[in-house]
Amino acid sequence: MPHFTMEYSANLDGAVDFAALCAAVHGTIMGTGLFELGAVRVRAIRCDAYAVADLLPENGFIDMSFRIGKGRSAEEKRHTGEAIFATVNQFLAPLFETPHFALTLEIREIDPDLSWKKNAIHPRLRRKAG
Repeated sequence: MPHFTMEYSANLDGAVDFAALCAAVHGTIMGTGLFELGAVRVRAIRCDAYAVADLLPENGFIDMSFRIGKGRSAEEKRHTGEAIFATVNQFLAPLFETPHFALTLEIREIDPDLSWKKNAIHPRLRRKAG
């Protein structure tokens, strides 16, 4: 259950190709070898209402949250976070050329006793993988 969510300020529309960014993050997550394809979710959620720092209208942000199930070592989680952050930093390099952008990432482990799932994608992909 790796679920990656980006919340972003609406003023980044037009400056960031969020579909391409989602695909890049997906590729990085899969490249770690730690997660099963059928479980990966990457999404971007636009925030129309926000207040950033000194309230200048050009201030923007992307806040990234990566929720994962238990079972990975601290080193695996750190490596995954560093890989995702590097991918996103490279993708968004032009935004860091201005003094108006903030980027954050947090990885959270999900308590399996408090998480319910039903996934019809897993069986299809497992059959396909053979």
